[in-house]
Amino acid sequence: MNSPPLTVTAPQLRPPFGYLAIEGPIGVGKTSLARRLAQRWSMQELFERPQDNPFLERFYRDTTRYALPTQLHFALQRAQQAQEVAAAHVAGTPLIADFMTQKNDIFARLTLQEDEWQLYRALAARIDVSAPAPDFVVYLQASPEVLFARIQKRAVPMELQISDAYLHALCDAYNEFFYHYDRTPVLTVNAEHLNPLDSDADLALLAERIETMRGRKEFFVKGTSL
Repeated sequence: MNSPPLTVTAPQLRPPFGYLAIEGPIGVGKTSLARRLAQRWSMQELFERPQDNPFLERFYRDTTRYALPTQLHFALQRAQQAQEVAAAHVAGTPLIADFMTQKNDIFARLTLQEDEWQLYRALAARIDVSAPAPDFVVYLQASPEVLFARIQKRAVPMELQISDAYLHALCDAYNEFFYHYDRTPVLTVNAEHLNPLDSDADLALLAERIETMRGRKEFFVKGTSL
């Protein structure tokens, strides 16, 4: 009597965290990575919506003039998204986002004059919505030159107005923020030679590093162990 064929099923890939955030400067690959990890671990997605900000294109053309309305609009948007994070937390739904709500201050401090910064902070405090901090953060890094090349390649019209000087300042601001950030574990990833969007092997490599990290801060460069 022949035995029935053996059925082999892939192990269920469960999310390692209830709330995972991907962060980094524009062009570094946050949204693409969040999408792939969401599929891998069956997590609900929460994405930034920069296209919904009516001031953003004007900000890239005239940073000084439109910095304040741009940041205030993002503060309102973050307040709404913080409510979505809180709702997912209450429901026990695994969530992955391509931003942290705390990122507002990175951009506001970078782009606003001192008096505008004080006004922004006062108004933002009024609309702030408390939300759980991420259980884990992946901070994607790349040089300003690599980011500039990627922005040029994807050719989103309003992004093409971003200057090289702005990208340098933004990268410095992100590095400064995460140097001091200690609220949750952070895996800093060199994203210049890692391609989790097109390479399943790279995605699996990064996912394994996220799943096995036990420290508060670690650095990941493909091909090395830091």
